Amino acid sequence: MLANFLIGLREGLEAGLIVGILVAYLNKLGRRDILPRLWLGIGIAIGISLGVGAILTWGPYGLSFQAQEILGGGLSILAVGLVTWMIFWMAQHSRGLKGELQSKLDAAIAGTGMGIVVVGFVSVGREGVETALFIWASVSSTGNAVVGTIGAVLGILASVVIAYLIYRGLVRINLSRFFLWTGLFLIVVAAGVLSYGIGDLQEAGVIPGFGQPAFSVAGIIPPSSWYGIVLAGLFNYTAEPTWARLVAWALYLAVVTPIFLRRATAPAPRPLAA
Repeated sequence: MLANFLIGLREGLEAGLIVGILVAYLNKLGRRDILPRLWLGIGIAIGISLGVGAILTWGPYGLSFQAQEILGGGLSILAVGLVTWMIFWMAQHSRGLKGELQSKLDAAIAGTGMGIVVVGFVSVGREGVETALFIWASVSSTGNAVVGTIGAVLGILASVVIAYLIYRGLVRINLSRFFLWTGLFLIVVAAGVLSYGIGDLQEAGVIPGFGQPAFSVAGIIPPSSWYGIVLAGLFNYTAEPTWARLVAWALYLAVVTPIFLRRATAPAPRPLAA
């Protein structure tokens, strides 16, 4: 539940900050008449995100066991790829996000009326679809859909409240530090989801080595213990990982973590002298 709460909180806060920037800029320009078009695009993006979540949840039930495992493993790996890209993108573009959004809005205002709808849809839709896919992958790997979904919904609701308070100037938080630590947490969660996806593909026979564990730590961290259950819920801990799952998990952390830290802690580019 905690993992999905933090996923919903981070992704929802990103989307909330984007919406806040767009709304504040239109208010600053005195173009409140355009706000309904912006909200229309945002509403369409939310609806499509919910639709993606519904399709992922109820769509595979008519498939065979092998097809479900292949689909689940493939979508889990896709979710990890999308979330990894999102983490890198936010780490690199967060400092110039406001100016980038405002320039897109300026271009949309100068063009057709549908341009505002497209800006709202694209700005929020990307975050929404990524969130739906990653939460689905995380919930599927833990096997507790109700608790995981509740955690994600609570995180999204909390992000809406925080984003509104930031927009009103009532709350100030260090967003760079927030996205740094939540980004590191998501990387560890994503490594577990990737390992789970590899396990699904092994169960389907796509990747060999199923049923051949690399080692067992069940004596140290029993899967049925409370801390084993917590680790499984947060990071997809398994007491007897296969070699393929172990190698994928370790390689992902070894490659992604230093790249993220380098981008997230890089100094902001200095403006060129006139």
